[in-house]
Amino acid sequence: MNDMRPTPSFVGWRALVVHQPHPNVDALLTQFERIGVAASHYWPEITDLPELDRFNVVLIDADMGYDDQFPWKPGGAPIPVIALIGSEAPGRVSWAMRQGADAQMLKPIGSAGLYSALVAASHGFERRQAMTSEIAALRARLESRELLAEATAILMVRDNISAKAAFQKLRLTAMAERMTLETMAARLVETISDMREAL
Repeated sequence: MNDMRPTPSFVGWRALVVHQPHPNVDALLTQFERIGVAASHYWPEITDLPELDRFNVVLIDADMGYDDQFPWKPGGAPIPVIALIGSEAPGRVSWAMRQGADAQMLKPIGSAGLYSALVAASHGFERRQAMTSEIAALRARLESRELLAEATAILMVRDNISAKAAFQKLRLTAMAERMTLETMAARLVETISDMREAL
């Protein structure tokens, strides 16, 4: 299957370069200017940086970076992350991966490579976000099934009925109360739990 996406344009994007002052940063800022991206340089910590939510991508220094530089947990960046890597020491590469790097650029930074990194990072971030949403949905479904199973078991034991009859009773009660099956199950489980704690 052929993925015919249009050629990405980053004109109008805002980039944040979190790197110690260096000619690598100057090279990046020049490349950003050529492709129509407004870039800002900041070092060391961005936890107090105003208007952080206006940036579309962040580039981090994998050689000198540390967790407390960012206002998010490792791997929880709300925008695409590009790691700038000079030292391929395993610990530094692992740190960059823990930050959720969607792409990388090797230092020293020359006059090219940024556009490809932006394409890779934006696509990688989209995939990461989609996967996170899918995992959250699957977890919610699993928790919902476990809750329904527990509520059904409670009715089976309490009313001495079959699993099918217990589930039907739960469903009919939810309809009568005008609530979802999951909400009804949660209410039943919570009521039984409260009764046990009161004993």
